[in-house]
Amino acid sequence: MGIASSQKSSLEAHLTDYLEFCEIEKNLAQSTVKMYDFYLQDFFSWLRNFSNKEKLIIDDLDSETIHKYRVSLNRRRSAKSPDGYKTSTQKTFMVAIRAFLKYLIVEKGLEVISPDQIILGKSSDRVPKVLNDEQLELLFSVQDLNKRSGVRDRAILETFFSTGLRVSELVKLDVDNINLNTGEFTVVGKGGKARIVYLSQSAKEWLRRYLSTRRDEFKPLFLRYSGKSMEEGDSDGESLRLSVRSVERMVKKYVLRAGIAVDATPHTLRHSFATDLLMEGADIRSVQELLGHSDISTTQIYTHITDKRLKDVHKQFHKDIVPSPADE
Repeated sequence: MGIASSQKSSLEAHLTDYLEFCEIEKNLAQSTVKMYDFYLQDFFSWLRNFSNKEKLIIDDLDSETIHKYRVSLNRRRSAKSPDGYKTSTQKTFMVAIRAFLKYLIVEKGLEVISPDQIILGKSSDRVPKVLNDEQLELLFSVQDLNKRSGVRDRAILETFFSTGLRVSELVKLDVDNINLNTGEFTVVGKGGKARIVYLSQSAKEWLRRYLSTRRDEFKPLFLRYSGKSMEEGDSDGESLRLSVRSVERMVKKYVLRAGIAVDATPHTLRHSFATDLLMEGADIRSVQELLGHSDISTTQIYTHITDKRLKDVHKQFHKDIVPSPADE
């Protein structure tokens, strides 16, 4: 099929090919592929109404049309609130379109507008929620250590803060993944990206204590102790593996019990891990590797609250007009 005829081919067919490309060639997580599908289907639905055409073709993609879609996103009301879509949300839709256009150009050899022509707009700076040392101590002190679930939960919290794992990565861990002698192990994160993470002395001790409560040979590192019974024929204990939702509820429970005035989640512990490293002087490239970020701009959100250089400059050069009581 030549370029001329390709330009008349169905956009929907190209979308199917693109999603399969993301899954197989780019090895993106299923959840990420589903989100790309959602964003692009939204664009296609709008485009059908805008162009009054049922079948969309490559030639329907032009800069003016995509600009109109961007305007429509800016005017759209959120289903969850009377407010419009945040700039960051609008940007996510446009990033999906840019990625699709790049695929059409690079992989399909089609003549479409350059992704660089799509203006994403400037997002507001994101300041991640983090827990300070006092809040972390409170969070780590409210488990009932007379229960095996309490010991397990303390081990989970220690592992989160020691490694910066995503909750999806933590629940996939198996017992034989963990090397408590070296205190390091490999985890496979988003997009099949492998990285090494490290356990603190405290995390190792609590993991040992948790594993000492186990009298089984089950595969999952973190098991649930309530809910539905173990599935019949499950010799590995896979049906007893803690779920992402269970861990999220567990963290929420302890945040409330500790009386912490932060709506903390497992990801808050990941933020706290990164912030702690940077506050102690770690370079941002190393933190990027420890977090498993593909793009350093993702890691740079932490510099807003950890820029030690700016703090030192302020301390050195900023003088109080009125002397502090300590100076008098």
